Amino acid sequence: MGTALLIIDIQNDYFDGGVNPLVDSEKACINSRLILDAFREDGMPVIFVQHISNRPDSTFFLPCTPGAEIHRVLTPKDNEMVITKHYPNSFRETELLEYLRANEIHNLIICGMMTHMCIDSTVRAAKDLGFNCTLIGDACATKNLEINGQLVIAEVIQNSFLAALNGFYATVIKTEEYLGGE
Repeated sequence: MGTALLIIDIQNDYFDGGVNPLVDSEKACINSRLILDAFREDGMPVIFVQHISNRPDSTFFLPCTPGAEIHRVLTPKDNEMVITKHYPNSFRETELLEYLRANEIHNLIICGMMTHMCIDSTVRAAKDLGFNCTLIGDACATKNLEINGQLVIAEVIQNSFLAALNGFYATVIKTEEYLGGE
């Protein structure tokens, strides 16, 4: 059973100076790089997912803008797949499923942004499609949200979504644990 790294939406608009900065995006990016380095060293498949917005009212990930570019710390190599998506679910109207099946990949190691949106929808879809998912929790980031005038801080959102995914949908672990340090 093949394994691949799936790096979702680690793009410039999610960092300081971007249009939609997240809490702990730098930390998540650095941890994602550590995982990426391990995959590259072992010659294992790496897939980048890049969100390009096609909604007329969108404010970030706009086509042909620096904010939509994959962060420079994670620049894809020529032999690594880059999949463009327009929805939170990385499988929706993309070639991701076809690519994974064609390459006999059954296990996904997942990191990226935003935990409460694209990570959540992609992990759930992957499980429903029969993939085994390992989610690197500290290689993901989210942001503060609001509901009914109440602020919900990013740490609570991050922990809630990771806890909800852990178990049935994915095995949620930390970078150090994945790399064999724990």
